[in-house]
Amino acid sequence: MPSTETPRLPVIVVMGVSGCGKSTFGLALAQALGVPYIEGDALHPPRNVALMAAGTPLTDADRAGWLDVIGDRLAQAGEHGAVVACSALRRVYRDRLRTASPGLRLVYLDGDPALLAERIGQRTGHYMPPALLPSQLQTLEPPDPDEAALTFDIAQPPEALVRRALQALR
Repeated sequence: MPSTETPRLPVIVVMGVSGCGKSTFGLALAQALGVPYIEGDALHPPRNVALMAAGTPLTDADRAGWLDVIGDRLAQAGEHGAVVACSALRRVYRDRLRTASPGLRLVYLDGDPALLAERIGQRTGHYMPPALLPSQLQTLEPPDPDEAALTFDIAQPPEALVRRALQALR
């Protein structure tokens, strides 16, 4: 007898440092999955944006409220699924998000620092200055094996990464 339950769509955080392509990849993945896309950068409070624009790295305390807002969005996504672009640089941040959304999947976009710096340098209209990349790389705690993150090298084209992510998520 076939199941009448609708399959639960994934709730995914696309994580990594600035310049790794979270927004580009996340939007494409959300479209491919047919789920909402949420831009984590748009959820930062004005104070955080001002700090980053001034070249001041955010502290854990600065990020706490932002992570709570993202956690609320993840929890609201529930069985309908969503893809959220969020740096989620530290394990404690990701644990906080998983508390809000058990079953959360992670996609970690990893890249060579020189490529990241090049991408950030070519970006226009974003508040995150290239000078903050070293502090993000220093803060970054790549996902541990028990986090079961899908990890992709950003040197590959975004379309190829989306195809690989869709295969892995099946």
